[in-house]
Amino acid sequence: MRPSALSVNKQEKFFASSQFAVIGASSDPSGLASQVLGWYRDKHMDVIPVHPREKRLDGLSAIPSISKLPSPSTTALTISATPHVTLSLLKQARELSIPSIWIQPGASDQNVVDYIEANNLSEKVIWGGPCILQEGDNLISRRWFDETYSFC
Repeated sequence: MRPSALSVNKQEKFFASSQFAVIGASSDPSGLASQVLGWYRDKHMDVIPVHPREKRLDGLSAIPSISKLPSPSTTALTISATPHVTLSLLKQARELSIPSIWIQPGASDQNVVDYIEANNLSEKVIWGGPCILQEGDNLISRRWFDETYSFC
C-alpha cells in the first residue's frame, strides 16, 4: 500500500525535527521501541529515550518523562506503548507544543484516534500506518537527496 500524500508530508515534517524522543524502549533489545531507538542511534540522529525508571537505554541517557525534554518544540516523538499510555502522552505533547508524533502500530485505539481528531492534531500525528522502521530509511534518503541536489 502506497502512503497518501498527506501521510508522506507528515512523515517528512516528522524527520525535519532537530531532535527525537522514543517512548516505550526498554532494556529488552528485541522490543519494537528498543529497535526504533537503535535505528535512530545507528543513523546518528539526536535521540533521547524516555523511560520512567531506566537511567540509560542502548547506551544513551534516558529522561523520565516528555516534560523533561530539553526542547519540546523541536522534538518529534515516536510512541510505542499501550493505547492508554499513548493517550496520556498525546495530552502532554499537546501542552508542550511538540510538533510531530509518530504512533507505532499497536500503540493506538479508538480513544486515541478520537482524541487526535477532537483536538485537531491530525496534521501533527502519524497513526494507523506503517512502523517507522519500514518507512524511515526511504524518507531520510529522499530528504538527503533533496537537500543535496536542490538547485532552487
